[in-house]
Formats: sequence, structure tokens, C-alpha cells
Amino acid sequence: MDEKSFYQKNMRTQISFTEWFEKIDHHLTKEMRREDNEKRERLRVLQRYLNIPFDEPVKFEAVELAQETSRLHSFVAKRASELCALRLIPKEDDLPKLRFRGHTIAQALAWFKEQTINPENYRAEFMPHTEKTEWSTIFVVTPNGVFGEIIRGGHYQLTQGFYDGEKPMLFSYDFTSWNISDADALIHMKGILKKLKVDDIYLRQQLSQELQATFAGPYLCGYFETVFTLDFGLWFVDYNRILDKMYKDFKHDFKVPSASSDHNLVGISASPGKAQGKVRIVKSCSEDFLEGDILVCSMTTPDFIPLMKKAAAIITDKGGVLSHAAIVAREMQKPCIVGMEKATSLLKEGDLVEVDADKGIVKKISKL
Repeated sequence: MDEKSFYQKNMRTQISFTEWFEKIDHHLTKEMRREDNEKRERLRVLQRYLNIPFDEPVKFEAVELAQETSRLHSFVAKRASELCALRLIPKEDDLPKLRFRGHTIAQALAWFKEQTINPENYRAEFMPHTEKTEWSTIFVVTPNGVFGEIIRGGHYQLTQGFYDGEKPMLFSYDFTSWNISDADALIHMKGILKKLKVDDIYLRQQLSQELQATFAGPYLCGYFETVFTLDFGLWFVDYNRILDKMYKDFKHDFKVPSASSDHNLVGISASPGKAQGKVRIVKSCSEDFLEGDILVCSMTTPDFIPLMKKAAAIITDKGGVLSHAAIVAREMQKPCIVGMEKATSLLKEGDLVEVDADKGIVKKISKL
């Protein structure tokens, strides 16, 4: 897999949870699609009540873009050269969401004209975009505490699981003490979580009524994504009320296993379980793959789902516990270990291995 091309593709199109869930026929696909489509509206409510900053879009009806209305011309005349993310949000649940990220507003409009859609079925949102992201986070807040990942760089590295520099840092907070390895990251996370602490009982009641929000003590529960840039400061870019419930019982052991060796490899447990099987080093989703094989790759993408369905377990060089692929592996109930770094080089085609995804360990064995 050409990772550079993958980065470029996904920085522009941003593969979503919904696409993953559709491919595995998940029973919550419709709910997830609706949740994803309306996330900025929920963030708008949080901004109103809690002053939470988010990447607020300029909204149009897609028909306005197609007809090139005077309002659109006025918008483009002022901002044509600005970088943006254009989202086409469907008005019907069975239609796909379309996204184009990291180009100018003028280029986004040219992309829109290439789309074979009925504009009457969509609304359009132009959101500000920057390539200079200092911090990105993904985390969930549950009644059992907070856990997630933080990285210095673009948040697509967390969602898509491909990072091109420093690895993501895991962190947790049990509402008493933090477990995080970097002092600057801790300061950043404390600032973010402070914004989700709602001490006012009245405000909690209002959010519960308007958003069906739930709370862990004073903390707003949910799945959240944030970015911090020098251009715009802190933005919340997602607030999902479904994903945190999927991880309500998730616990991560922050004790690091012994370092990888020729016979014992370690990574991050993303989906629990144990399995044995033959290693298949996969670089392309088009490769033959047998039921019960152990899928070993740099990182999975939605195209790998047919292989993931057949796999007894999944091992990746990159990725994190809340990357899209890891969440989907968990929903498929497939043992999955991510962030093993050198699995594709230390493991060989046909190796017999035992995967202990409860502990994040892969052992070579002599026979099944």
C-alpha cells in the first residue's frame, strides 16, 4: 500500500464510520449515519450552552451551489482562496454523505459540479480548514472514566490509523487521576475536559432534554474529536452519543508488555479475544485470503473488510484503539492488536501464531 497516497486521499475524503458500518451490515448503520450527519448541529448546541468552540460551517442548500445564486457569489468573492472542507449532507438517511477536504473554496465548488447527485437532496456546509494542526485527540467519556489518544499532528492520523511521525499517545482519566506520558499532552487534555465539565445542574437538565445527553457526574458523556491549530485555536469536530456506549465497559491496561522479539511481539489491544492461525501478510485487499487466517498488514481500510470478516484475528503495524478500523474490528468481535510497528517485517507468511488481544501479545508457536 502506498501510504503517502493513502494520506492524501483520506485527508481529502475522510472515510467515515458510516462507510465502515455499512460494509459490515451493522445494525446501527442508520442511527450512525444520522448521528454523523448532524454532529455539527449538536456541537452548535454545546457552543450555545457551554461556549464550546467548534469548526462552525457556512451552510447552503446544495441547490444554491448548483444554481450559483447571488448569495453564493458573494461568499466566493470574499473567500474563494481559503482552504475549506465541503460536506454534502443528505436529507434522506439512505443517501451517502460526500466530503472534500483540504482545497480552496473555489476548488471545492469545481469538485461539487463533478458530483452526480440531485442537489435537492443535499445541503452543503463549508468549514474552515488548516494544514497546521498542533494537537489532535480522540476520546470517550463514560461513567467509568475517560480514555483515548492524542497526537501532535492531524486528527486524520487518529481516525484513519495511519500516522506519519510520532505515534499516538494513549491516556486515561478515572475522574481522580490521569495516566498520560507527556506533560504538555496532559495540560492540553485537562483544558479540553474542563470544557465538558458541567457543574450547573440546570444546564445538565437542559442538555439532557435537548440532546438526550448523559453525564458521568458533572462530565458530559460521549465520543469526541478535537483539533488545536495556531490559526484557529481549539475546535471540537465531533460529538457522538452512540460510540461512547460501545466502549462503556472498555478497559485498557497501560502496563507495557515486554518488548517485541523474534518470538514475542507486542502492541495495543484494540479488540479483545484470543485466536490461533497462519499469518497472511497482506498489502492489497485483492489478495486471496483463507477463512481463519491471521490478517497482518500496515493498517486496514474499508476495502479490507471482506478479509477482516474471514480473519481469525487482525494485527497491524499502525493504528490506535479508537481508529475507525479498530472500532469496527471490535464491533465484528475480532481479536485485534494495533500499533505493533514491525509486525509485517517480524512475522513471516505462513507463521503459526497465537494472538492474545486481551494483553496485546502475539507469540509464534510450532503447531496449531
